Formats: sequence, structure tokens, C-alpha cells
Amino acid sequence: MPEYPRVILVSIMVEAFMWGLVAASSLVLGGLIVTVHRPNNLVLGLVMGFGAGVLLSAVSFELVEEAANISHGGGGTALGFFTGAIVFLGGDQIISKMGYRDRKNIARTAQAASATAIVLGIVLDGIPESTVVGLTLLQSGEVGVAMLVAVFVSNVPESVAATTGLRAGGRSWRWLFTLWGGIAIVSGLAAGMGYALLDGAAPNVIAFVLSFAGGAILAMLSTTMMPEAYENAKREVGLATTIGFAVAFALHVAQ
Repeated sequence: MPEYPRVILVSIMVEAFMWGLVAASSLVLGGLIVTVHRPNNLVLGLVMGFGAGVLLSAVSFELVEEAANISHGGGGTALGFFTGAIVFLGGDQIISKMGYRDRKNIARTAQAASATAIVLGIVLDGIPESTVVGLTLLQSGEVGVAMLVAVFVSNVPESVAATTGLRAGGRSWRWLFTLWGGIAIVSGLAAGMGYALLDGAAPNVIAFVLSFAGGAILAMLSTTMMPEAYENAKREVGLATTIGFAVAFALHVAQ
């Protein structure tokens, strides 16, 4: 991990915040899409499938592999990976009981879900991803492009689904875009804090956090994103997922 003077560290932390904000800005984009035209299930499923492929690649090569390299195959990587999955699944269970089980499905997203459940659901899905954006800067001094693309794309279907349901439930556009903008800022802060809090941390700690995020993201993909993608786009989603994985892998190699 490169070491920088304090002024440069602050500058990179701000950069991490900006990249995290950019990645989460797709929440606002999803809302804007709904103002123009509600996407049909096939389009949404294909976008989700592509995003799932990108995230699978990012988890494999930018999180778990990197964590294993940092810790030299130590047990902290495996511990972080399974801990991340368990924490996500526990949080997902709580949010499901609050009425926001189908938060990525445009057809069934709960109109009666509370704003609290929606915020918690999107934070649960997005904060591990945003934190990793900051960690990629910490590790190499430059943002992981594949991870950035993965976060950006994966946010769109969730925003579309939630916006559709909330509009049907009577929420105003002003309320919705305030919500998405606020969550985007929080995601940017998570990216900045992911850098700031772990600057100077021991390699095993960084490996644990990277693998924790990987486990959480993989659990999210398997329980929410990939099942809904298949339900909406059927077998075509297999090709979209493969393309997403290939694009993210190419970006990783190019870096």
C-alpha cells in the first residue's frame, strides 16, 4: 500500500468521496428514468443480469483475490467473507419483515413499505460496495474501474423498483429525489470513510474488510438481484450476466 504525505491523503479521501458519490448517483438516474418511462420487466431483468455479472467479477478479482493476496492466504479472508454474508442475510431478513422484501422487483415492490425500510434496504445493498470504492484507492492510489461500474449499474434497478412503488404509493417527485440524493451523499461519505478509517491499518484488517464486502455482495446477488433478474428476463439473463462479467474482467485486466 502506497504511503502519502498528509495533504495528499486528505486529497485522496476527498477523491474517494467523489467517486463514491458518482457510483451512487445512479440512484438518481433510476428515478429520472421512471419520470420518462417505466421500464418493462425484460429490460430491467437484463440490466440486473449485466450488473450481477459485473459484481461477480468485482467480488472475484477486486475483493476476494485482493484480500487473499494481502493476507497471504490467511484465515482472516475466509472469516471476513463468511461474516459479510451472514451480516447481510441477517439485515435482509429484518428488512423483509418491514415490508421491503422485493426491493429490486419493479412489478412487486411494496407500495406500503416505509421510507425507513427503503433507506435501510438500499444502504444494506450499497454501503459495502461504496466502502470498497474507497478501499481500492487506498490499495493502489486509483479507483477500481470494474468496482465503480458494478456499483453504478447495480443501483439502477433498485432505484427504478423503489421509485415505481413509492410513486404508486403517493410520494412526490421532490420527496423521491431528495431521498435518492441523500443516499448518494451517504454512499460518498462511506467511500471517503472507507479510505480514512483504514489508512494505516494492518494488512490483515484490510483483507478482512475487503472479503467482508465480498461476502455481503455475493449474498445480495444470490438472494435478491440474480433471482429477480431471471424472473424478469428468463434465459436471456444468462447472456447479460456473462457479458457483464466479461466487461468487468476486461476493465480489471486493463488497469
